[in-house]
Order: sequence, then structure tokens, then C-alpha cells
Amino acid sequence: MKENEISFAVRGAAFKVYNSLGPGLLESVYEVALMYELRQMGHEVKNQVAVPVVYGDMKMDVGFRLDLLVDDLVVVEIKSVDTLLDVHHKQLLTYLRFTKKKLGLLINFNTENLKDNIIRIVNNL
Repeated sequence: MKENEISFAVRGAAFKVYNSLGPGLLESVYEVALMYELRQMGHEVKNQVAVPVVYGDMKMDVGFRLDLLVDDLVVVEIKSVDTLLDVHHKQLLTYLRFTKKKLGLLINFNTENLKDNIIRIVNNL
């Protein structure tokens, strides 16, 4: 599958999770539920993937972790906040650059309107 097809599947799974659980839970709950749904759909999903930072010739493992990596192509960053901030968008874009992935989805489950809280972020796609 290509990034766009995976993105479509992630969106569908996110709506299923949201419709079942609703808003107001911890990010970790949505992460596990979304991972479950995507695996049920046949996707390979890794969670809490370490994101090393390279500075010069030094590789630092400083504790950055992306929430989900789907089919080794699409990064999913999950939030459960009142409002998505610019820093959340920048965080995902930085993860995409460091991992050399092209597409990421920023999903905020703590909302009354999930559709407007799934943000697609691209890195040279």
C-alpha cells in the first residue's frame, strides 16, 4: 500500500475508535485501540517507536517516541487535548524529517468533531 491508502485506513480506524470510546480519555487508550483496529485490518503497526536525533556525526537517543508507525510508512501522532497547537504540528513534522517518512497524521481524540481534528502533514510527498 502507498501512504495515501494507509492514511485512508488510519482515518477509518480512528473514526471507529472515536465512535466507540468517545472523547476525554488518555492518549494511551486511543493509541492501543487504534493499533488494535489497524492490526485487525491487516496493517503492521509499531507503537512508541524511538526517534533518534542526529546532530553532526553524533546520534542521540534522547527519548523521542512517535506514537504509531503504520506499515513502516505513515507516522501517527495521537493527542487528547482541548486544542491542537502549532507545536503539535511541528512535532509531527520533525518526526517525519528525522525518520525520513513522507506522511503523518496528527489525530486529536478529545473533541466533539473528529473530522476537523485529523491533520495530514507531509514531508516531501
